[in-house]
Amino acid sequence: MGAIEYEQPHVRRSSSMSFALRWKHENLRLISIVSLISIAIAFMFLMMLYGTATKRVSVVVNGQESVVYTKQWILQRLLDEQGISIGEHDRLSASLDAKVNTGDRIAIDHAKPLQLTADGEVKTFYTVAKTVGSALQEFQVSIGELDKVSPALDTELSETGVVQIVRVKKEKEEFSEKIAFDVEKQSDAQLPKGKEQIVQEGQEGVIVKTKEKLFEDGKLVSEAVVDEKVQSERVNKIVAIGTKNPVTVLSASSPSIQELSKSGLKFNVKQVINNVTLTAYSAGVSSTGKSSEHPQYGLTATGTRVMEGRTIAVDPTVIPLGWWIYIDGLGFRRAEDIGSAVKGNKIDVYFDSNDYANRFGMKRGNTIYVIGPNKPTSD
Repeated sequence: MGAIEYEQPHVRRSSSMSFALRWKHENLRLISIVSLISIAIAFMFLMMLYGTATKRVSVVVNGQESVVYTKQWILQRLLDEQGISIGEHDRLSASLDAKVNTGDRIAIDHAKPLQLTADGEVKTFYTVAKTVGSALQEFQVSIGELDKVSPALDTELSETGVVQIVRVKKEKEEFSEKIAFDVEKQSDAQLPKGKEQIVQEGQEGVIVKTKEKLFEDGKLVSEAVVDEKVQSERVNKIVAIGTKNPVTVLSASSPSIQELSKSGLKFNVKQVINNVTLTAYSAGVSSTGKSSEHPQYGLTATGTRVMEGRTIAVDPTVIPLGWWIYIDGLGFRRAEDIGSAVKGNKIDVYFDSNDYANRFGMKRGNTIYVIGPNKPTSD
């Protein structure tokens, strides 16, 4: 029998498998490339199917919402399709290259210009805020408690918003003012008429005032005194004004000023004194301090003895001692005595009766006529 031939087919199969393996190994890169291309084509096909699908999208523009149906799958294309322009300062809820999916809600807020005048500068901002206050808060613009904002913070922004801030500041300052003293005038019967004498010097007082100043943008617009306190009181000046009639020094050689006819007698008068006050006294203890046992009881300053109807006490600077006068209602009297209380235009009339002298009292507004050292007679 010859050689066994059943092994030949086995050899042929092995050669086929080796060839296949060798082909696969040699063309692996090509296979990979073909696979990637197939996947890409399939992905593009799916994307084309997705891109052509209609999507339901909510679009909110400046708070106004509307529903649109689109086959666009990029936000920028959707906005272009709807004719919605986006400015540099506008706000979107998603980026322009974001994908659009059904059910999406796209919010768009268009920015408005805001021209702000404050602190000496004019600046323009862009904002989507609704009111003046929220816009200023967005840009971190500080507002003082007293600052004036126009229009008001709660005002809605207009399309061309113009806002002005006036910086308001209050300042207080203290200052002193002098308080002028008054001049008080007091009558003094001991001073000659028309003469003045300072009794008390005046002194100015001091008052401290608080002034409040209001500034707007650094410019003073108003000021007012809001408080004041007296630091030191003023002292008024007191001046004494003399009311005593000037004393005329009379002598025997003084000329007569007029001729009178009184009590049936004619006589010349050297001086007429008005507004004379009359009082009365007696020789007793109550008037002179001397009893009847006193060696000088009843004696006058001129050495005469008192006599009712003749003796009077006077101020010798007004009426010379020893001179006669005429008193309306009493008649002729002679200046013989003086007294500590008899000063100026005052005359003390002597009466024998102490009781009558007390009842005489005080009589004001009398007129006397100074005659001279000699009593008028009928000769």
